[in-house]
Amino acid sequence: MASIKKNFLYSSALTVSGYIFPFITYPYVSRVLGVNNIGICNFVDSIINYFILFSMLGISVLGVREIAKVNGSPQKVSRVFSDLLSLNAIFTILSLIALCFSILFIPQFYEYRSLMFIGLLKLVFNFLQIDWFFQGIENFKYVTLRGVMIKALYVLLVFIFIRDSSDYKVYYLLSVLMVVFTALINIMYCRHFVDIKIKGISFLFYIKPFCILGIYALLTSMYTSFNIAYLGFVSGEIEVGYYTTATKLYTIFLALFTAFTGVMIPRMSSLVAENKMEEFKRISRKSSDILFSFSIPLIIYTSIFAPQIIMLISGKGYEGAILPMRIVLPLILFIGYEQILICHILMPLKKDKAILINSIIGASVGILLNILLVPYWGSIGSSIVWLLSEIAVLCSAQSFVKKYLLLSFPFKSLLRNIVYMLPLVVFVMICNFYIKSLLLSLFIGAGVVCIYSLIIQIYCIKNEFIIAAISKLGIK
Repeated sequence: MASIKKNFLYSSALTVSGYIFPFITYPYVSRVLGVNNIGICNFVDSIINYFILFSMLGISVLGVREIAKVNGSPQKVSRVFSDLLSLNAIFTILSLIALCFSILFIPQFYEYRSLMFIGLLKLVFNFLQIDWFFQGIENFKYVTLRGVMIKALYVLLVFIFIRDSSDYKVYYLLSVLMVVFTALINIMYCRHFVDIKIKGISFLFYIKPFCILGIYALLTSMYTSFNIAYLGFVSGEIEVGYYTTATKLYTIFLALFTAFTGVMIPRMSSLVAENKMEEFKRISRKSSDILFSFSIPLIIYTSIFAPQIIMLISGKGYEGAILPMRIVLPLILFIGYEQILICHILMPLKKDKAILINSIIGASVGILLNILLVPYWGSIGSSIVWLLSEIAVLCSAQSFVKKYLLLSFPFKSLLRNIVYMLPLVVFVMICNFYIKSLLLSLFIGAGVVCIYSLIIQIYCIKNEFIIAAISKLGIK
């Protein structure tokens, strides 16, 4: 069995590259294309991603879980893989038909039909990416190397082909072609591990969990990606541009912890299968400590330096993204802990009904608040909707975890981290106030946050994960 630390490093590199490489291009693209064209691309992509959600449903979680269970038996892996891929293909065809009809008959979609038809490629090839398979067999090294190379090529092509504001269609095409290339490479490489079987396909056993976990994903989207689509309908492309710019940095920061979550799903499933529940609980608590140690300093730093960060990312004309960014930043903590509850605990325990209830609660709060807030407050309203919806989901998930494992929310650990980090607020505000240079203030502020946080984690909180990591580097 592969090392968790190695898998985490590979998965971290892949996940972060998925945000870092676009982040490298974003300051250039946002200035060249402008907030309106950025908003158009993000609006269209949010619609395409909705149809992708329907085509994929619960495959990303179900696939990892089922492949991990039979990993070690090539024949069983081939059988499960073929069944799941066939089920996924059927839903992709249905989604493709629905999207074609929507483009032709919904005026807002037809207006951007050229981009929508480019998005068809993304829908068709997305199910062939099969990252769930490689995660299930814990082959994170291949996925990482492949992903980084394709994303590096994407960055190069963006700087070559995006020259003025009329190139927004080319920009969207390049992002879609990344999915196409990834899918083609993956489906060819997977033949080293499986024989795709056409005869004897039987996926009826998987339909129920596929749909239940998929409904969870669809309902979750009602307070995440649906915000972008609804915002585009009621407030226009400029507000979409503000909102997507505001959430750009947040997604990068959360990516690291999401990488850790992705690595841990097959491992936690194995612990449940082996009935090692004490080890299961220990890893869950350790995950919380890791989350608190990096999320709280990040929230402090990015909240105070939000104007400088937005100026650095997008330049002038995006000032409307500053307040939405400050609103969504606490989600680094809330969604991070939510991932521990749902991905580390409830999913491996196969508490699919509990996961569905969580998503129903979040979707209900999201839909209601979208209707009440977004038409009046635009991108600010969307940010508030997302924050409050995730808090509702977190509270629901915590109640289920306490019910099944008697694990309560680690209030003591969280409060201790917050109290120790309060002086950091003062230090960072001093850097922000007295240092006028944009880059210098960001750089010095980041240095202050890193040094202060490490000292606190090592000498005051005595975080075992941080201490072990420092020790392995040979630093006393």
